[in-house]
Amino acid sequence: MGETQEVQHPHETSFTIHMGESQEVQLSKIEANGVQQTNSLEGNKFGGPMNESMTMSKKRIYYRWFRIAIHSALMLVSSSAAILLGRLYYEKGGKSKWMGTLVQLCGFPIMLPYYFITAPKNLTTNSSIHPNQPSASMLAFVYVSIGLLLAFDCYLYAIGLWYLPVSTYSLICSSQLAFNAFFSYFLNSLKFTPYIVNSLVLLTISATLLVFQNESSSDDSDSTQTSKKKYVIGFICTVGASAGYGLWLSLTQLVFKKVMKRETFKVVIDMIMYTSLVATCVTVVGLFASGEWNGLRNEMNEYELGKVSYVLNLTFTATLWQLFTIGCFGLITEVSSLFSNAISALGVPIVPMLAVVVFHDKMHGIKAISMVLAIWGIISYVYQQYIDDTTSENTVTSHVPIASVPQEEVHR
Repeated sequence: MGETQEVQHPHETSFTIHMGESQEVQLSKIEANGVQQTNSLEGNKFGGPMNESMTMSKKRIYYRWFRIAIHSALMLVSSSAAILLGRLYYEKGGKSKWMGTLVQLCGFPIMLPYYFITAPKNLTTNSSIHPNQPSASMLAFVYVSIGLLLAFDCYLYAIGLWYLPVSTYSLICSSQLAFNAFFSYFLNSLKFTPYIVNSLVLLTISATLLVFQNESSSDDSDSTQTSKKKYVIGFICTVGASAGYGLWLSLTQLVFKKVMKRETFKVVIDMIMYTSLVATCVTVVGLFASGEWNGLRNEMNEYELGKVSYVLNLTFTATLWQLFTIGCFGLITEVSSLFSNAISALGVPIVPMLAVVVFHDKMHGIKAISMVLAIWGIISYVYQQYIDDTTSENTVTSHVPIASVPQEEVHR
């Protein structure tokens, strides 16, 4: 009996040891599986929000570019049509330069319904804008100052459109992009990248080529038959208006960032409404002070297309210029004043093409070259914006937190 116990005891001990090793191996496997499951759960836990964040970021970028496209189309269509209607006003018997100024400004009441439309809180996602509001006196100073500049600028544009052919006028207006870049460099800390410089150079050359071409052919039968003196006056006024417009855009962007410190829907509408109101009041005063209002009735009666066409021309011109203002402010808040001006410059080749059909302006080969240069310049600037957006997207993605497995979960 004793031998049997001695023989069995080692077997029992061996069996016990064998079971212990098996349990340890199984426990090790269970712990390993637990770590893998924990890692898998943690990966799903953190990977989901990261993917959702990247998807939402792309959606915001696509939606932003959709808004930019809408505002750009609004600017191009409305400005081209408004310039043609403004020239038609002078072609068919209109003589008042103050009336030509007034229709650029007095359409702001159509913005009133926007106060009753449910709009997004912000037109941009710029979270660096401080929410503090400026004082009432500061707001009054801003609205009056920008309104006065706007009125003077529109008056110069009206003189230029009165004295110059449509094609020459629109092409000189493209110089506003260079003026805007100059003022934005000092006021808005604009950085000149190679693509922006390329865009500015191409657009400037585009305008310069057509200006010289139009001037050299001034002896030909043109739609305006302006004298050399009137041409010089129109040229100087249009260049001055372009400089004023570039300054106005840069100041508007500066006001949004430094004074308003936010770019909400209501702030943008207020800027349009109050500055246009000030500019309209100044223009009305100028209309009565100059005595041009006395001849408006005769002007309407003698209008070649009739009284109804006279009223419709002024009404649609005012509406179109206001739509242009909406698109302009939209691009300023979405991108920058320089981009808004670049889109406006894209209409430079469009207006001369339409002038060929409407006013029978002559289309020379150099105008086609100018059109290609203008489109090239716009594409160059838009591509720079695409690079900036891509860089911003990559920066946001790189700051998304990466999942890490807590040590407690591994050893639990």
